[in-house]
Amino acid sequence: MIEDVADIAFAPALAAIADGRIPGATLGIFTRDGASAVRVAGMAALIPDPEPLTPDHWFDLASLTKVIATTTMILHLADQGRLDLDRPLTDAIPDLRQYDVDGAPERRLTFRDCLTHATHLPAVEPIYTYGGDPARLRAFVLQRAWTGGPPVYSDINFILLGIAIERITGAGLDAWPMPPGLSFTPAGPAVATEACTWRGRILKGEVHDENAFALGGAAGHAGLFGTVAGVLGFARGLLDGSGASSAMLAAIRTATNGHRTAGWERRFPGWHGGDACSGETIGHTGFTGTGLWIDFERGLAWTLLTNRVHPTRHRDSGIFALRPATGDALIAAFSSPRR
Repeated sequence: MIEDVADIAFAPALAAIADGRIPGATLGIFTRDGASAVRVAGMAALIPDPEPLTPDHWFDLASLTKVIATTTMILHLADQGRLDLDRPLTDAIPDLRQYDVDGAPERRLTFRDCLTHATHLPAVEPIYTYGGDPARLRAFVLQRAWTGGPPVYSDINFILLGIAIERITGAGLDAWPMPPGLSFTPAGPAVATEACTWRGRILKGEVHDENAFALGGAAGHAGLFGTVAGVLGFARGLLDGSGASSAMLAAIRTATNGHRTAGWERRFPGWHGGDACSGETIGHTGFTGTGLWIDFERGLAWTLLTNRVHPTRHRDSGIFALRPATGDALIAAFSSPRR
């Protein structure tokens, strides 16, 4: 039974909470045949006021924004013929590096390059330290001569994709219709993240990522919030095909840059989803302590949502061991003949 699977899979998170490594955790499981289970334990906030975690709490999904929101938007626009994944970003952003139209490497980057992190762009940049006006910071991103390097997982790739979506649609990312339980503005009680030294307060209901906050709160790389039901609902749409076209599913399931697909990662040895899942598994994680995995071969999806950065990111939360331990425990229980 799925309830037994959930109990077994949630044991590593319960241990992490008991050890004081993370304040709280929510595990959600969904199967292709419609079975689901949710487990919740610990605290939504420790300071300034203790608050127990519930299934209704909204988590800052951090980089799950990249796959749940931005990748989905880009692939929908491609389906509609409003962009070509293998055409350059300049189709949507003609002013990208506009002062070096012949030599700037950024002008040759395609939508697919950014989706699969196959660019020269850096992993991250403290964009928020360059000013406080979102429009000016977008201009900074577009006109900066980025230092080149080998391809890495890059927030800048998805910030550019977010700007491209804004240009194509003529509206901010937060104007895109989102299903229940997913929003750039949480519609219920929010889980606390960090005591931010820059903003001088405990973050609760506002985006944790400094660059996303400085860019207005909704950016291509971060800014989305979600409940466990909202995240599972999104996963269900991919698992049963109701939330994606065949072209979209092919894009997110087919690796074109090592283990990277359009937005997502496919299972690779030692990855965050555990080694027990099938080779037809995709997944992604978020800095705040979130993650989502979909095993298409088994017809199984799970999300582990934690607030591991509360009250600070500067400690060992054990999240890098907790994620694969959860995935391996879940698959073992799900695959057991006694289930």
